[in-house]
Amino acid sequence: MSTLTRKPVVVLLAIAAGIIMLAAGRAVWITGTVDGIAGPAQATAVGTAAAPGLAGLALVAMAAAVAAATSGRIARWVSVLAMVGVGAGVIALSVRAVLSAPDVLGTVAAEGSGTTGTLEATGSANAWPWVAVAGAVLLLVAAGGTVAGGRRWGALGGRYERSTGDGATEVGGARGERVDSDWDRVTRGDDPSVD
Repeated sequence: MSTLTRKPVVVLLAIAAGIIMLAAGRAVWITGTVDGIAGPAQATAVGTAAAPGLAGLALVAMAAAVAAATSGRIARWVSVLAMVGVGAGVIALSVRAVLSAPDVLGTVAAEGSGTTGTLEATGSANAWPWVAVAGAVLLLVAAGGTVAGGRRWGALGGRYERSTGDGATEVGGARGERVDSDWDRVTRGDDPSVD
């Protein structure tokens, strides 16, 4: 079994990816000059302003990884889709900030000055958007590890109860025999503390 398909490794990769994306969002991504009402002025745009929704996507990524590790098969696939969507979204937002740095800076400066639309701006992005992309790629690796190894993962509590198909669950008795769980016995009106 590959190390990247193990459940703890996948969860740690996804959480590390989320932390990297959150850290990148707090840094200055774009610096430049904005032509405002008072004339040209230096301006900056942090990651969460240049890529709106970045922090929320990072939190969704970490939650999806935990859900993938603790849930059943169907919820795990939904979590994988969420992880892939978050990774693609962060890459798209980051690349947009790099390729359209003056437009993004003008929009952020306009929002900061209380106006709508965008201001004329010149500027360029630094390396922080690419750090966010690296976090997104790490998240996609975690999603791939979930797809490759997820079939072998059990849900939480799955090893303690086994369904008999009629809604009741069986657990191992004192001699290894199969007996109904205490919960099922209480449901039927039996008192399991009498035994």
